[in-house]
Amino acid sequence: MKTETKTTNKKYKILAEFVKDMSSETPDIETFIFVRENINKYHLNIDLNSKPIKNKIIEVNTILKFEDKNLENKRSHFEITYTTVIKIEDDVNEKKELEKIILCDVPKTIYPNLEKIFISLLTTSGLPEIKLEKKIDFEKLYNERLN
Repeated sequence: MKTETKTTNKKYKILAEFVKDMSSETPDIETFIFVRENINKYHLNIDLNSKPIKNKIIEVNTILKFEDKNLENKRSHFEITYTTVIKIEDDVNEKKELEKIILCDVPKTIYPNLEKIFISLLTTSGLPEIKLEKKIDFEKLYNERLN
């Protein structure tokens, strides 16, 4: 029997986290200048998906996109897919509990690191003044999904 002291009530363990894909696309200097002048029209979008690997090991992908869907021609695209591989505790058997781990708990845990990496992508793409003002409330998003 494995004895282990748990400092939190987590029902999962993060085995690995890494940047799976990262993209910054600005086609030309005119677009770059236009985007810098109109960056306040860009919005941060988040998407989550997951897939089982084996033996209660799951890959969770958190995708951030910073884009303006209203601009017609001159547009840059910034996107990152951040992968977290987790091992679910053996006592997690309910679908609802598993969904909360994947859609709320894991993203909440990894988001500070992901945000830092994403801001670095934006900064090195020539947008040094970027601050992601709106913090993502994964708890709220999860609860809204249930209603």
